[in-house]
Amino acid sequence: MLEKIEETARYLSNLLPETPQSAIILGTGLGGLVNHIQERMEIPYQQIPNFPVSTVEGHSGKLIFGRLGNKNILAMQGRFHYYEGYSMKQVTFPVRVMKELGIQYLFVSNAAGGMNPNFQVGDLMVITDHINLFPEHPLRGKNDPRLGARFPNMSDAYSKELIQKALQIAQDNHIPLQQGVYVGTQGPTYETPAEYKYFRTIGGDAVGMSTVPEVIVARHSGMEVFAISVITDLGVEGIVETASHENVQKAASQVESRMTLIIKDLINQI
Repeated sequence: MLEKIEETARYLSNLLPETPQSAIILGTGLGGLVNHIQERMEIPYQQIPNFPVSTVEGHSGKLIFGRLGNKNILAMQGRFHYYEGYSMKQVTFPVRVMKELGIQYLFVSNAAGGMNPNFQVGDLMVITDHINLFPEHPLRGKNDPRLGARFPNMSDAYSKELIQKALQIAQDNHIPLQQGVYVGTQGPTYETPAEYKYFRTIGGDAVGMSTVPEVIVARHSGMEVFAISVITDLGVEGIVETASHENVQKAASQVESRMTLIIKDLINQI
């Protein structure tokens, strides 16, 4: 795998005018952030050696280099999911490549179902911790110490410093911002009412089908992580909504501008 990581990183290094400090993974319905990236260079995943190709509607499948505010960034417009049939090593391969390129900060966004009764559709939730319920772990198998430690610490998976900066940005711009624990599941089914209740009981505030594997590998690699969810549907007891991919995309797109402002300002403060 290390040879593939190095090959892909070399390919991208030859294309990128310079290495950015930060990278963004954009989730369902949140790809519009790239419209705020100036001096864009777009590289379709199909052209990148060893890269998987996203098969999900709403994930366009491009790696984008450019400027967001006054900082160079790399953005994934479209991510890979375990439910698509990829292994966890394939799902997280782009994060490995980012680290090899020299990226230090990873920003992750997703659409999620809310279980916290204080949440509403359209809320933004900063992820403060996660519960990993995926059936395969991205670090399963022989560990290469050149990539990270065998038993990485996950007590600080989400940067407290970046969370505090985000909360201040939201306050300064009068954007309501929730905080909570994200439950990662394999999908692709949306949750049953009993599953929502279970996830809430074990300490979850929101649930989704991504993010956790990418965050684990980013932290294994020594990158700092900030993650944010858009609450696109509710699984609160007594108010379980019928979720659909179309409704999730629509709900996410309606609050995309607020999420974009927070991430843009956060990256520019680093």
